[in-house]
Amino acid sequence: MEEIDIKDFLNYLKKFIIQTIIIAFIAVGATIYYDLNIKTPMYKSSATVVLAQPTTESKSQSTLNDITVNQKLVTTYSEIVKSKLVLQQVIEELSLNTNVDVLSKNVTVTPVEDTEILKIAVEDKNPEEAAKIANKIAEIFSKEIVNIYQLNNVSTIDHAQTPDKTSNNTTVRDALIAGLISVFGVIAIAFIIYYFDDSIKYGEDLEKKIGLPVTGKIVKSDVAKKGANEIVVEQYPKSIVTESIKGLRTNLQFSSVDNGFKTILITSANASEGKSFVASNLAASFAQANKKVLLVDCDLRKGRLHKIFNIANLNGYSNLLTDEIENYKKYIKKTHIKNLSVIPRGVLPPNPSELLSSNKNRDLIFALKTKYDIIIFDGAPCNGVTDSAIMATLTDETLIVVRDGITKKATLDNANDNLKKVNAHITGIVLNGVNRKSARYYYYYGR
Repeated sequence: MEEIDIKDFLNYLKKFIIQTIIIAFIAVGATIYYDLNIKTPMYKSSATVVLAQPTTESKSQSTLNDITVNQKLVTTYSEIVKSKLVLQQVIEELSLNTNVDVLSKNVTVTPVEDTEILKIAVEDKNPEEAAKIANKIAEIFSKEIVNIYQLNNVSTIDHAQTPDKTSNNTTVRDALIAGLISVFGVIAIAFIIYYFDDSIKYGEDLEKKIGLPVTGKIVKSDVAKKGANEIVVEQYPKSIVTESIKGLRTNLQFSSVDNGFKTILITSANASEGKSFVASNLAASFAQANKKVLLVDCDLRKGRLHKIFNIANLNGYSNLLTDEIENYKKYIKKTHIKNLSVIPRGVLPPNPSELLSSNKNRDLIFALKTKYDIIIFDGAPCNGVTDSAIMATLTDETLIVVRDGITKKATLDNANDNLKKVNAHITGIVLNGVNRKSARYYYYYGR
């Protein structure tokens, strides 16, 4: 069983604070409303009887043996009070519109500890009816004891009185219980989710947990909405998203200060983790730093760089790999961003892996490296296909994009293993979609 980090769980629990407050508020409000407006008011009245041997001419007081016998009979007498024999007579004599089973649920017999006293309590929505039933039960019970045991040892010491207050006015208690149950219920659900959640999350000791350095953390962007311009480093240069992209660029430059790099593969474990968003903005960021940059869509199956940059996709990387290398220029599309060019995906080929593993691809990458300062390849997801594993053997650096709270550790481990098998140089992971509050960023953006 995996060890639970209490501190980590408490940090994880913070994301449920609002839900907890809302659920507790609804639970308490619903309970109060039910108690005050829906729950039927009930009234409780009690009659008290005692087991005592009546005095006679030959016996003026109860002996110790009599008391002991009576105390032992208390339990038996308690059952007789709620028996069909007694309650059926009560129903008939009072003409009650109920049956024995229902009436029995509203009758409580409580022996007073270490005494010969029984307390017979009846709860009813009618206060007068509650008192009548309690007194009638005590009366008939006394008569039946004489018939059963030939003993006249039951006497009523307190007759039931009509109550003036409800017995089930428990609004405060019920509201408190509802609040506690809802709070602890949310905590229990959060713990179950946390325990079985294998996703990579910001705030954990990621490098220790996944065995890869965290090269960059990209905060969740609310400026790059679907259908909008995704190149946030250009459109929102002051946004915290742009700053995190620039931070990734700086980390890459420092990580390779000794040996340098020209080609970077951006991949992910699964689809929809933001690799194309990261690749596009990282390329634009390098271009803004006066680097001559080429962005290549080598996800020959589902690449979408042509949509991000709004360029034609008729002739792209897949087409170039079936053409002469010398013709590469006609496949390169200039973008509106200075220093940045793109080779789109091209038509969907029947054999993507074979094209990428060809000698022509190796020669093409070598040729392109002589023309550009930085080449960024937007690759296919690692799991399911071998395309990125092939490309990783042809590039200087490989970055794996994972989405905060979404990507599973097992999935990332599998992608990491696939890349290590081909001796890829994995620079690290890019944690994408980090919540700004979790990352303690102050957010501002402008045009």
